[in-house]
Amino acid sequence: MQIKGALMLLGASFFWGTTFVAQLTGMEGIGPFTYAAARYFLGFIFLTGLLIYTKKSRVIERRKEKLSRGFLVGLFCGIFLFIASSMQQVSMLYTTAGKAAFITCLYIMFVPLGASFLGKKILKENWIGAILAIIGLYLLAINEEFSINRGDIILFFSAFFWTAHILVVDKFANKVDVMELSTAQIFMTMILSFTAMLIFENPTLDAVKSAAFPIFYGGVMSSGVAFTLQIYGQKYAEPAAAAILMSFESIFGALSGWLILGEQMTDREIFGCCMMILGIIVTQWRVISGRK
Repeated sequence: MQIKGALMLLGASFFWGTTFVAQLTGMEGIGPFTYAAARYFLGFIFLTGLLIYTKKSRVIERRKEKLSRGFLVGLFCGIFLFIASSMQQVSMLYTTAGKAAFITCLYIMFVPLGASFLGKKILKENWIGAILAIIGLYLLAINEEFSINRGDIILFFSAFFWTAHILVVDKFANKVDVMELSTAQIFMTMILSFTAMLIFENPTLDAVKSAAFPIFYGGVMSSGVAFTLQIYGQKYAEPAAAAILMSFESIFGALSGWLILGEQMTDREIFGCCMMILGIIVTQWRVISGRK
């Protein structure tokens, strides 16, 4: 993996992790679909400007590397992105930024399993890591009275759609125009979010204005910058290796929740986080150690 690819994916994970705080604070006066619609609208405006600015260089790159146009693929990716991000956004009505960040990162266990359906072998460390992660999830999400937060359940299932998104992006990232793919997927997510907003919510302009900064951060830095960094980064990384780097969003999310929102975790929840991190390391041990 080239160093620039690793840095891009780490940059994406930083913006995603810190955006959990923006997602939580942004919904203090508006619904999850309203926040998402406004966020992806800003992301789309940002990416459209970038798309126009890079037009000449991208035409040269497409000819040189024989790349296809990325709009159609991006619209397809946007369906998975909408489902995953919507589930995540709704879940945060019921859980904390730190827990949301860790549970979302279960996709790192699911990516190797999903890749197996594409013809790749499932290794024993994948199974061991998955078991450790499930134990960690149990300690993190289920309390001593054996009850589980509905937000944590939604987050668990959203991880499957994040997995699908990563695998689809991996399949096309080095075959199409990346900027077109990124812009199209944010456009599709924006349209679907606006549709859901009109069906389920009744937002007011004043309420949206009150959430201006969280919407700006989530729209430009996460929806615009981070997802573009992800797609460019995945041009230089295997899906499992990319998942490792992107899973750092769990660390950034927990830290930002603690530093900015003052969120606290019990000893049981902290141990659960540690088990999930151990599961991540075990699952991707061959990648980390450089073995094939």
